[in-house]
Amino acid sequence: MSRESGDATLSPVPGATPAATLESHLHRVALGERDAFDAVYAQLAGPILGVARRVLRDPAQAEEVAQEVLVEIWRTASRFDPARGSARAWALTMAHARAVDRVRSADAAARRDARDAQLMVDAPFDQVVEAVEARLDRQRVRHCLGGLTELQRQSVTLAFYGGYTYSQVAQLLDTPLGTVKTRLRDGLARLRDCLGVA
Repeated sequence: MSRESGDATLSPVPGATPAATLESHLHRVALGERDAFDAVYAQLAGPILGVARRVLRDPAQAEEVAQEVLVEIWRTASRFDPARGSARAWALTMAHARAVDRVRSADAAARRDARDAQLMVDAPFDQVVEAVEARLDRQRVRHCLGGLTELQRQSVTLAFYGGYTYSQVAQLLDTPLGTVKTRLRDGLARLRDCLGVA
């Protein structure tokens, strides 16, 4: 991308190559200098958007990815290692990876939606309702487990999901049996309250 000769922030250092200038700007970005980021943006925004458009084909998504990558460059400029390649290659590799991730995420979502739609068509109404209720129950249990102390959660998980006896749980956690029993009782009471079980 061409630079404006009248703009001092975009003028190359005498005798420096454009890549070296970009790398020096990137180093300054790592130090938090906003004017250096303006120079990096001017040199990389177009190429990053071009990479994103080639991968995504959707201009709106490509623009989102390009914006995400430029923000990532601002935040992680200190991670750039000139010994591993040029600043331009680092940025464009980041753009390509982010765009590919977006494609994979969209593909996975489409497959998931298609699978869910097929289940809705193939399964009788009662089975769909049961599947939804089971999923909601699992989410509620996970949420409630998150409200337990670490020892309570480990004890409940090992005893009820792992199938271990109280003695085995005590051995696995290297905790006295009485403590494990108390934590299990308290944890189950908290789960019951959280889940609203009478």
